[in-house]
Amino acid sequence: MTGIGAAPAGSARPARKSGRRWLPYLLLLPGTLWLVVFFFGPMLTLGAASLWDPAGSLQTGYAQTLSFGNYVDAVRDAGPQLLRSFWYAAIATLIGVIIGYPLAYAIALKAGRWKYLLLVAVVAPMFTSFLVRTLAWKTILSDNGALVGLLRDIGILGADGRLLATPIAVVLGLTYNFLPFLVLPLYASLERLDRRLLEAAGDLYASPARSFVKITLPLSMPGLVAGTLLFFIPAVGDYINAELLGNPNTYMVGNVIDSAFLVRLDYPHGAALSFALMFLILIIVMVYLFRSGTDEVV
Repeated sequence: MTGIGAAPAGSARPARKSGRRWLPYLLLLPGTLWLVVFFFGPMLTLGAASLWDPAGSLQTGYAQTLSFGNYVDAVRDAGPQLLRSFWYAAIATLIGVIIGYPLAYAIALKAGRWKYLLLVAVVAPMFTSFLVRTLAWKTILSDNGALVGLLRDIGILGADGRLLATPIAVVLGLTYNFLPFLVLPLYASLERLDRRLLEAAGDLYASPARSFVKITLPLSMPGLVAGTLLFFIPAVGDYINAELLGNPNTYMVGNVIDSAFLVRLDYPHGAALSFALMFLILIIVMVYLFRSGTDEVV
């Protein structure tokens, strides 16, 4: 006999559970389709273009000849720009950490009610076009600007010294434009810091410096790793700062790729150099994550 509260024969509960099992995959479907169409599709196209016959052209067409030599030629020809890109990005990242860590620390732990106002100040420049922000630095660093005039007056720059069209200008532009990408993850990591640990360190007579080294810095490492990666990776491939603030002797690999696609119309070498750059960045990121010993980067 079937009880009053028992489920009737042929109940649909198993089917309902089966539907719930597929629900997470259905929720992932839109994002997966987006990645396939707008990321993996173009990546496959770019990868195929990197193996085209370099003797082809847009007028005559390109033959797929699996020309892996395109990678060797592209890296060899753009070797100085590749090294310069990683060097400029590394210097800018170091300067960003020197500026960004104290800033994130002050906002997260010392700002009090001014915290959100300072966060807005950090993020506000990103509401403006990347190009406009870089052009503003071109005005700031111009030969007739107040900054160069001040540096000449105090003897740091000579009478004919300049900042614009120098490696210093490019590095400053990179630091300014990508600094928010470093500060925000650091702030999020420091904001989650348990203040009771710092109080306990003080009760145990640890100096502020020792508390920072033993508690604050290790606990903020996930944010520091995430921030440096978010800063370094786009800085390596940037070409706007080198184009507007530098000169041909300070061009980075992004300028070479831009020229290959839009000026020389050399699609095989441009695509090969793009893939080589992504591969080198991937190696550096993996080594960095392994050496940092950080499993969580957000």
